[in-house]
Amino acid sequence: MDITLLDLQIYWWLLISIIGALFVFMTFVQGGQTLLYTLAKSDAERDLLVNSLGRKWELTFTGLVMFGGALFAAFPLFYAVSFGGAYFVWMAILFCFIIQAVSYEYRKKPDNVYGARFYEILLYINGSLGIFLIGVALGTLFSGANFSVNDMNLSKWMTNYGGLEALLNPFNLAFGLMLVFLARVQGALYFLNSLDALEITQRVQAVVKKNFSIFMLFFLYVLIHILFQDGYIYDAQTAKVSIVSMKFLNIFLALPSLLFGLIIGVLLLVYGVYIALFQESKKAIFFTGSGTIITVTLLLFILGIHNSVFYPSLSDMQSSLTIENSSASYYSLSVMSVVSLLVPVVLGYIITVWRSMDKTKLTIDEIQSDSHHY
Repeated sequence: MDITLLDLQIYWWLLISIIGALFVFMTFVQGGQTLLYTLAKSDAERDLLVNSLGRKWELTFTGLVMFGGALFAAFPLFYAVSFGGAYFVWMAILFCFIIQAVSYEYRKKPDNVYGARFYEILLYINGSLGIFLIGVALGTLFSGANFSVNDMNLSKWMTNYGGLEALLNPFNLAFGLMLVFLARVQGALYFLNSLDALEITQRVQAVVKKNFSIFMLFFLYVLIHILFQDGYIYDAQTAKVSIVSMKFLNIFLALPSLLFGLIIGVLLLVYGVYIALFQESKKAIFFTGSGTIITVTLLLFILGIHNSVFYPSLSDMQSSLTIENSSASYYSLSVMSVVSLLVPVVLGYIITVWRSMDKTKLTIDEIQSDSHHY
């Protein structure tokens, strides 16, 4: 059977959706960074938390780079429009991740003139503002942005605010806050799984209960808004874009397997929190993580299928981006698809390294005996 260009476009959109979902799960690192002064009551406990996160912080950064790189390679027009137009938002996100790398490197350096607390504040900024802005940027995939694209695929951003106008949309704000509180829940559950420190883990339940309650409020708002909002679709023959009522709900109803998967993802997330709160399980993050990956993958995936528009233009409806009008060529997608077959190998390596690092729970004594800790 011959593989068509559309087959490759759908394949790459699915792959990007999975990478994006993995990134959202790995933001437990950023969530943990916002809990340094909530879960830790002494410098030794904060050192323990920072070093536990320090074992994983590169994963989130790598996930973000992979997500952006895959979008650039497979759908270059989207990359040009969003990264070129909403540059204030993306530069702010980049800055938030640069200060994360600097903080882990210099927090405990000898003769640190700023002190550890300065770098802990930077970690908090990365974990809160950085994730919030990423959520706002992802929210625009559903709510749209102000741009136009001409017949030669040259794009123009139609405002002077470089994407910051997205902050005026309540849906985008809710999407960003939803990711922040999800990351905080995942961060707390990660500490529960990775640490051998009873004083800290005893504080996790209260943190999870509070942050999960806030997360659910934003999540329900976002999910209901997505399912019942008007959406953009395009005609496969004429490429003309139009608006339909409850587009995403109709997609889920037309593809019940995706709807079933979404329900399973949400249930896994809730179940993970349940066993953490009521069964004191240290394995809760594996359930919440699986639920997060499934849910986010499906929410992103439906943006690119069933003639759906994945980046609506609020300035010119016909400039809206789809997987068909914004993708790379057949040859490029074909070659990259061969390379993408190595992704399971990379994931297997990450899982192996993760299990090796977390085989023994981290303790305060271990950190204090290591002169090269973060």
